Amino acid sequence: MTEREKMVAGKLYNPTDKELEKLKAKVRQACIEYNRSNEDEQQKRYELLHSVLKSHKKNFYFEPNIRFDYGCNTSIGENFFANFNCTILDICPVTIGDNVMFGPNVTIATPMHPIIGEERFISEHEDGLYDLEYAKPITIGNGVWLASGVIVNGGVTIGDNAVIGSGSVVTKDIPANVIAVGNPCRVLREITEEDSIKYKKHLF
Repeated sequence: MTEREKMVAGKLYNPTDKELEKLKAKVRQACIEYNRSNEDEQQKRYELLHSVLKSHKKNFYFEPNIRFDYGCNTSIGENFFANFNCTILDICPVTIGDNVMFGPNVTIATPMHPIIGEERFISEHEDGLYDLEYAKPITIGNGVWLASGVIVNGGVTIGDNAVIGSGSVVTKDIPANVIAVGNPCRVLREITEEDSIKYKKHLF
């Protein structure tokens, strides 16, 4: 397997591999240009993300600033919106469904490192000097809302229509149709008909 294949498969890999360094340079340049772009350059922003993402459907948008590790491991559904300062560390697949919303300062982090200190340190290997890394995929279902400051860790799946409260750190799977909050994030309750805005008269 190539180092890229190992990385995407969730195996230990060499992050200093030349192919991977080239991919990182491409996406980081695209992020720099995106973050420096003006509000009247929406087509430019679309083309920059189109050039680095693995796949996307219609109507997706990120408010600057954005950061990706590779971009080419991230798939985005239709009608996606991310508010300011979204970071997606997509060492391995990140799959985002349709009609998903991210609040500001959301982080999606697939990378993992060894727990034992000596195994985590930068050290010399047969193909160079680097730290050992691997990753776990993240899947975010349709209709999910991640509120401000949410962090989603590697290996997590968030079910359809779930709402993750501000500042939560999601370390385990979250089922569909629930509100979940906290660090670590836990299910607070199911979403019910009583949550409909039609019952919130003060909004009208």
